[in-house]
Amino acid sequence: MMKNCLACLIAILMPLSLRAASETPVPLWPNGAPGALGNQEKDIPTLTPYLPDPALATGAAIVICPGGGYGGLASYEGKDYALWLNQHGVAGFVLKYRLGSDGYRHPAMLEDAARAVRLVRANAAEWKIDPKRVGIMGSSAGGHLASTLLTHFDMGKPDAADPVERQSSRPDLGILCYAVITMGPNTHMGSRQNLLGDHPSPELIRDLSNELRVTPQTPPCFIWHTYEDKSVKMENSVDFAMALRKNGVPFDLHIYQKGPHGIGLGNGHPWTKDCLYWLKAQGFVR
Repeated sequence: MMKNCLACLIAILMPLSLRAASETPVPLWPNGAPGALGNQEKDIPTLTPYLPDPALATGAAIVICPGGGYGGLASYEGKDYALWLNQHGVAGFVLKYRLGSDGYRHPAMLEDAARAVRLVRANAAEWKIDPKRVGIMGSSAGGHLASTLLTHFDMGKPDAADPVERQSSRPDLGILCYAVITMGPNTHMGSRQNLLGDHPSPELIRDLSNELRVTPQTPPCFIWHTYEDKSVKMENSVDFAMALRKNGVPFDLHIYQKGPHGIGLGNGHPWTKDCLYWLKAQGFVR
């Protein structure tokens, strides 16, 4: 009888403890981010977990990089995506990364994204997720950040004193929503200026043109854009998909005719259904 009561109590408290941990921002570095310019809120990158109902949870997780031209962060491309993922059993982790409008330049943003993936894996037991099913997702400039990590990851440092740094930063998959991919002629100039400054070197432009950085080790991706996008050219997505193709990396590419830039969930836009279909094939949703 006592064992049965204890089991019931655990079953009640576990969802409550998970909800308490949800939606509370977690600093990526407890003692300050590398290269921080101060200790104000803008200097402290964070990760906010949104955890699904345990009855629905699949054990998969996705780090979400909101867009905003590397000068802001669009909440509807962060929290809204996380809550949508929660409905389908996936944990969403919204990244507040450092911004060019606050004086930061590459590689600060990449350091934040890499640390976010490592942090999710390091806390997999606490957040009830599978460390081998951790993806990354981004829209617009957030899509550039996601595609940068997809092509610039490392496998961690096994001998690091910080246990988080022992984790791999390689996402298991990527979701790129009307993403900036290149820093070349088809780039979004505002994003490039905020990320690289006014006069980046040709070497830096090439290194952050992620269609040029794809290898056979790049994770599989779901990529979508719209023909009507007037802010970020759809060629960004097409060129990235072609690079994946050349390197034998699986992907789904969708170019929809309708939809402005920054559409987000799009009030029922078909990309969400197509993405869920793809996520099911990857073992992220049931």
